[in-house]
Amino acid sequence: MPEHEQPPAPTVIGGATRGGRTTAPAAPRGLPQRAVRLALLDDHEVLLDSMASWLRANAPDFEVALTATSWLQLVHSPAFPTDLVLIDVQLREPVSIEARVRTCRAAGATVIVLTGLDTPDLRDRALRAGAAAFLGKSRPLADVLAVAREVMGLTAGRAVQRDWRPLPRAAEQVERPRLSLGEEAALRLYASGRSTNEVAVEMHVQFETAKTYLRRVREKYARVNRPASRKVDLIQRATEDGYL
Repeated sequence: MPEHEQPPAPTVIGGATRGGRTTAPAAPRGLPQRAVRLALLDDHEVLLDSMASWLRANAPDFEVALTATSWLQLVHSPAFPTDLVLIDVQLREPVSIEARVRTCRAAGATVIVLTGLDTPDLRDRALRAGAAAFLGKSRPLADVLAVAREVMGLTAGRAVQRDWRPLPRAAEQVERPRLSLGEEAALRLYASGRSTNEVAVEMHVQFETAKTYLRRVREKYARVNRPASRKVDLIQRATEDGYL
């Protein structure tokens, strides 16, 4: 890409990414830092090896636990699931991006789609299926790493926590809002990667009803000072409270 051109901005659930830093944040004294286990899926072997080598050299807060050139190789690996998976869209196997993202999410992995095929339709499909971010391969790996740290919650002054697992209750007491059966069902489905429309279909209710359930869930979490306005926040709240 010519130096004067700016790469397209990445799409991240809940807002923009933070740029710049490519070094791992220091863990608070007394708390050991745990590396986020990372899987890479790309059928271009040279690119795959280059990405893995760069991350191992520049991202001590991530552990490249698995590299795969096919979808079956990824999901059949004993190292799967990992905390985070970087997935290419263009693979030889006829498995939809929705199926790949939802399978990883159901297994407990956060997903970032990293692709050279950047279209509005693909972005929408990937994000609606539950991907945390959609990035073009033209972006520098330092930018990709910054987004990965953002979606995994690796901010300065905090210890690394895998898969948004909360601190022990003895260390942090939080208030859990009382949800109705409909609100709880909607939260479980939405946080597991379904779109609002898919939540409505699976619950056998109207779209507006599902939308209302999710709005009430967000309002109830806001009332106990636990933000849930973004989808990534709602997934975190659902994980903390045992809904996933």
